Amino acid sequence: LKLFRNISNEALNKKDHDNVRTIAVLVWHITITIREMMGKAGLEILGPEENSNVPRNIEKMITAYENSSKSLFDEVKNLWTDEVLLEELNMYGENWKKGTTLSILIKHQAHHRGQLTVLMRQAGLKVTGIYGPIKEDWTEWNMPAKE
Repeated sequence: LKLFRNISNEALNKKDHDNVRTIAVLVWHITITIREMMGKAGLEILGPEENSNVPRNIEKMITAYENSSKSLFDEVKNLWTDEVLLEELNMYGENWKKGTTLSILIKHQAHHRGQLTVLMRQAGLKVTGIYGPIKEDWTEWNMPAKE
């Protein structure tokens, strides 16, 4: 959400190369995958459907992401126990444990957030640290940026 909140509507469709997604498509992919993937795992997640159109407004995407994330949190908390996490299910032609599915969703989000930071930098947008500080953080802390 910290990244999403730094995206302007004007930057949503910018891209510097034909072989990359736009910021809008990437943000929407991150968002819709919550319901899509976890729905395949048997949870009823509130949120946009897999083939829904990409909104033209970042606030709509932020709201959808917040709602899907909260829905996922509530579903897992209320329905999945430690024992349930060990149950296997067919996911994309493979057998995954439900706990593995959660782990893959997290890794999927991290992977695409990394891509998003590159696109945001190319669009001149401010990025935020995800797993640690970014170059601009060091400057704000009056410390030399790490090379």
